[in-house]
Amino acid sequence: MNILRYRWLYFTISLVLIAAGIGSILTYGLKLGVDFTGGSSLEITVGANTNSKTTPLDLDSLLSEISSPSATPVNSQQIQESAQKIISVGSVQAVDETGFIIKGEPITNEQKNMVISQLETDLGPIEELRFDTVGPALSKELIIKTIWSVLIAIVCITIYIWKQFKEIQYGISATLAMLHDMLMVVGLFSIIGIFWQVEVDMLFVTALLTTLTFSVHDTIVMYDRIRELKMRFPRHSFEEVLNVAVWQTFARSYNTSFTIIVMLAALVFLGGNSIRGFAIALLIGSVTGTYSSPFIAVPLLLETMKWKKKSS
Repeated sequence: MNILRYRWLYFTISLVLIAAGIGSILTYGLKLGVDFTGGSSLEITVGANTNSKTTPLDLDSLLSEISSPSATPVNSQQIQESAQKIISVGSVQAVDETGFIIKGEPITNEQKNMVISQLETDLGPIEELRFDTVGPALSKELIIKTIWSVLIAIVCITIYIWKQFKEIQYGISATLAMLHDMLMVVGLFSIIGIFWQVEVDMLFVTALLTTLTFSVHDTIVMYDRIRELKMRFPRHSFEEVLNVAVWQTFARSYNTSFTIIVMLAALVFLGGNSIRGFAIALLIGSVTGTYSSPFIAVPLLLETMKWKKKSS
């Protein structure tokens, strides 16, 4: 089967998905986390038995707690009203029946302790799971560093591939494939964020850079096979060489990626809320990276080589 024969179909599918993602970003935007907007984030569990580690096991006490009718579920509104007595609360997100994430203005560690004390007074035992606070100046600095880190990574990878394969077309094609994966991850993350309320934070940036690395690794493997086949079969057309190279490396890429995708899918559905956004971004990146190497990077290489011949 000549895979490259249907390259315009692959391009069309990618353009539709990227357009949908960009449309989602323009309409709903990206749900930025505290790292980029500034503010504080406090994750707690309500009704935690904070004395369980130091108090001896008492069967009568356990039975009385289980049979007690006073264990009324706490909702987000109660959490917000209680915390609002101490700080300005932006939102309260329910993680599960007892877990909540309180977000608001940047606060100190002392203010955080006051909030927890107030919550314990109003609602009962509280266990702190995670606390982050970022000032406005630091959040702007993180945005600038994020943009620069992505740009530097793309430029360095482009130059490396160009030097390795001696032709700029390889570097251009690999870079366009990386940009394809980056737009796919950001766009689809925006769409998923509408339903799952996942946020863009520094873990998301880590996942994005990891996606670029994963994508270009697969692309380099295919490009290396193309270079090898060109030397072995100089009389065959470039399109035939590309098609054989894709078939010879596709099974290896698919098998490797499948194990990664299964693991990340388990993290998305079974992992905790604190890493769910990171796992979703990595899952999208793994799928798009596996897809882009044979169906975007290689067809783009064919088109750039054709354009080079026409222009020369």
